[in-house]
Amino acid sequence: MRQIVLDTETTGLEYKLGHRVVEIAAVEISNRQLTKSHFHRYLNPERESDEGALQVHGLTRAFLQDKPKFKEIVRDFLDFIYEAELVIHNAPFDVGFLNHELGLEKLSTLDAYCAQITDTLKLAKDLHPGKRNNLDALCERYKIDNSKRTLHGALLDAELLAEVYLAMTRGQESLMIDLDSVSPAGGDQIEYDIGNLDLCVISASAEELAQHDRLLEQIVKESDNQCIWKNAGC
Repeated sequence: MRQIVLDTETTGLEYKLGHRVVEIAAVEISNRQLTKSHFHRYLNPERESDEGALQVHGLTRAFLQDKPKFKEIVRDFLDFIYEAELVIHNAPFDVGFLNHELGLEKLSTLDAYCAQITDTLKLAKDLHPGKRNNLDALCERYKIDNSKRTLHGALLDAELLAEVYLAMTRGQESLMIDLDSVSPAGGDQIEYDIGNLDLCVISASAEELAQHDRLLEQIVKESDNQCIWKNAGC
């Protein structure tokens, strides 16, 4: 499954008060690597930004005046994210705004176009309960350089979040099994070609083999000779 890390900037904190999206960015992850494929647009919100929002992203109405409106880029955006897993920090905020923009165009909500939505803020809280889990704190925790983040920008934040997400989920990838490709119960058995894997084989030492034999003998005595490993010649 493709993964798309997404971020937005807005004119304020509450779409129910008429606030709009002013920037949207999405970067692609494939095989746990950032690709060069991304979607990035500044948008004309047709209104002023709150002062607090301006201090966060610095996108003035004058700068945004000649930018496209959401309805002009929505099809390209939906094509980019189609059937991908969306990875978003504090997903309810961005999803709420995007669903509002989609609703204004009489389109379905975001979940109709993507496979699933993963909230990295929830993931971070589960991994680091009681700690600060905003993007800057996570960058510091996972040693990711965010020195260029003087203002919030959707594209830079999406790229940083992608690195944070990969760091947070490191170790979940499997050596040979892609969970998406596992056949259902009763299905055909999957065979994997491991001939090209560069595996490091570490043989047991003589002392380790002797310890193993002693352990098996102990199990034999305590199990009334029911040690399956010993009987199988392990």
